Parts: sequence; structure tokens; C-alpha cells
Amino acid sequence: MPELPDKREAFIDWYLAAVELAELTDKRYPVKGMNVWTPYGFLARRRLDRVMEEEIEATGSRPVEFPALIPETEFAKEKEHIKGFDAQVYWVTKGGATTLDVPLVLRPTSETAMYPIFALWVRSHQDLPLNVYQVVNTFRYETKTTRPFLRVREIHFFEEHTCQLDEERASERVASNLAAFAKMAARFQLPYLAIRRPDWDKFPGAFYSVALDIPVGGARTLQIGSIHHYRENFSRPYGIQYEDPTGRSKFVHQTTFGLSERLLGAIVAVHGDARGVAFPADIAPYQVVVIPVPSAKGGDPTPYAREIEKVLREGGLRVHLDDRADRPGAKYYYWESRGLPLRLEVGPREAEAKTVSAASRLGDKATIPRAGLLAGVRTALGAYDERLGAQARKAFAEAFALATSLEELKGSTTVRLFPWCGSPECGHRVEEAIDGALLGTLEGAPPIPLGAPGACIVCGRAESTVWSAAGRPL
Repeated sequence: MPELPDKREAFIDWYLAAVELAELTDKRYPVKGMNVWTPYGFLARRRLDRVMEEEIEATGSRPVEFPALIPETEFAKEKEHIKGFDAQVYWVTKGGATTLDVPLVLRPTSETAMYPIFALWVRSHQDLPLNVYQVVNTFRYETKTTRPFLRVREIHFFEEHTCQLDEERASERVASNLAAFAKMAARFQLPYLAIRRPDWDKFPGAFYSVALDIPVGGARTLQIGSIHHYRENFSRPYGIQYEDPTGRSKFVHQTTFGLSERLLGAIVAVHGDARGVAFPADIAPYQVVVIPVPSAKGGDPTPYAREIEKVLREGGLRVHLDDRADRPGAKYYYWESRGLPLRLEVGPREAEAKTVSAASRLGDKATIPRAGLLAGVRTALGAYDERLGAQARKAFAEAFALATSLEELKGSTTVRLFPWCGSPECGHRVEEAIDGALLGTLEGAPPIPLGAPGACIVCGRAESTVWSAAGRPL
């Protein structure tokens, strides 16, 4: 049994080892940062996609898929946007042996691919709102150290793009996205912080950006998603306008909501432990593994194990029968390191008694009768998720602390919360003190009890301060 690095002391080393042990991806592909999705990792990704699709479609969003290549002429229309991505794009300049008249960008994100078509789709106020999403691969020339799921060059990406009648309705869509993500995160047992980024750190072309962040230890944070309000910043250069009931032409207000495979990395980071990955039941590739355990006294429990598997599969659970010739102990370790929520052990004794012995990924054990198998397994999975979530929420709260002075930010080992007046000058002083980033202002209640914000931690002004957070983005 390989020993993983200590998660608290060496997070990145632990993370890389846990991902490799679980065989979620293969990073040996000959293009750096473009990794292979292995069967087990792909199943986990597919579950994530389904959760995201279910929750966003419940808000009225509909699926689309746009091409991956974007003409330079369209990409250049929004100057602030292309400036923000200029150093990260891949260019296609030849088709076969022919040099292209118009170079093409390999999609880094899809505003400039979608919006010329939105201008054709939206003509009247009756065409609004337009809420669509796609799950596609995007490509960015990442120059920093690549890490599976967290920082890659080919990104599995969920993105919703919307057109709204006005700024108020666009703000309502941002709120709807925040509510939808809250439901997703609940299914992932994933506590997080919604933070409005400061103007100097918002998405290129956005009016404002709300990031979804998690702490990963030592004052470090990981952005796992973002929601952007564009106002008319894209609709004007792309000509997306509609005729209102009075016959006046108006530009739409737009929003986007983006999540990536980084979400899978976040689940590994939050729930994993010294034994490796731990998946919440809703997104685990398999929820249950059934393991026949032969006895030295004879008797083959495999037929009974197959019966158990059949009942669970027909009951709608994702179940795997591990009838390999390996020793039971080796199988237990194999599935624990891969984060499978519930293991059912079936030996001659269980076959005779018409029961199964259940063990969760967190070590809880129970005996479940065959007569109430499906209900018993569902109860065990529910208890496992509840405990996994409780552990995550406890660690989440412990990752934050109040700072009452700039001096307290120096060398901080927690993400710091503090009052900020909103001025860039004070914000940059905070970043210098923590040697990191002012993440922004909190959307909603702080993650720990704080009360009302007082005077700005930098300038001492007491008026218009808001709770803010600072850390060191991973």
C-alpha cells in the first residue's frame, strides 16, 4: 500500500498522488497539459456533467453546441476580450497546404463564437430571454505548471450564455445561476464561497464577475467556477439587439456561467484523505461495489453476489461486481483509494444468512438484510454523504479567520476575512500584505460568524465597508 504525502503539509504532492492512485487521468499524452480521460475518470466526469445539466435545465436553459474554430474577424470585435486572451489562444493558420485568408482561433471560450449567431436569433423582445448552454472542450495555452483538472490546456468546459431584456433581468439571471450552483454544490457535498471579484481581476469584457472559490489549505484558494454580467459590452460590438413593444431597438444585456473539469479536482481536494480520493455518492462513477469473499472452508458466494448486483442495478444504483481473482484485502484497498462510497462484502456466511456486510469509504459498517437490500443500501449511501458533507463543512469553516490589521495578513495560514472600503488603493495594500490576491467581496453571509463589517482594514473608513476575502490563488 503506497503512502500518500500529508495533505495538510504538502497539498499539491498529495493531490497529484491521489489523482494518480485513483487512475482518474493519464498525463502521459505527448502534448503537455492535454491529458487522457481514463475509463474511471470519464465516468466521474460524465456524472458531473449530468448534475450540471439537470440543475441548469431546471432553470429553463437549453443545450446547444457551437463550432470550435472562431474567425479572427469575429474574435477581434470585442477588444477588451481579445486582449485578455491574447497570450493564451491557439491559432490555426493553414487548412491542409493552403494558408487561410482569415486565421482561426481554437475556442478559448465561446463569446466570440456564439454572439454573431445570437445576433441572428434575437430580433424581437419575444425572442428573450435566450438562455442556452453547451458542454465542450476549450483550449488555452497555459504557460504555468500544468496539473490534472486544475490547470490544463484542453479544458472540459460547461458554459451558459444568455441574452436578457435589460440590466435588471440580467442581474436576476446571475442570481438564478448562483442558486443553481448552490444545488449542484449540495449534491457534491462541496462548501464554497461566492465572491465578487475586484474590477482589476474580473473577466475580460465583464461589467462584474462573481467567482466560486474553495480553500485548499495554507491560505490557498482554488476558483472552481464563475458567473459574469456583461451589460451591453458584447451585444454592442456583435449587434445583438431587439425591437421592444414600442418599436424601439435596444441592445440586450448578457450573462455567462462557466464551470470546468476543475470541479472534479475540487471534489478530490475537498473530500480526499490519507487513503486517496473520496467521491460523494451522487457523482461517484460507481456508488456500490459488490465483492465476493471466498471461504477457506469452501463455498462459492459469487452467484449470491451476482444476485445482489442485479437487485441494486435494477433499483437504479450504479453498481460494479468485482469478481477478479485478487485477494479481498487488495480489492478493498483498490476501491477505497478510488473513492467508491459503499462496499458490500458477500461471503458464504452472508449467502447463507441472506445478508450483506456493508462498509462505507469512511469506515462505517453495517449488516443489511437481503429482504430490505435496496432501502438499506440507499440509507447507507445517505448516511455516508451526510458524514462526508459534515467533514467538508467543518474543514471549510476552519480555513477562514478574521484579520483586523494588515500585519495579521503577513504569513497567514488561513484565508482572511476583513472589512474593505472598495478602493483599489486599499485593495492593493491588502494584496501586498498577504502576498497574494484580494479575492473580492462576499456574496451572501460569511463562512464564519462575524457580525457587521467595521472600519476598512487599511484606511480606517467605516462607511460603505463590506466583508472581503484575501488569499493565495492556486
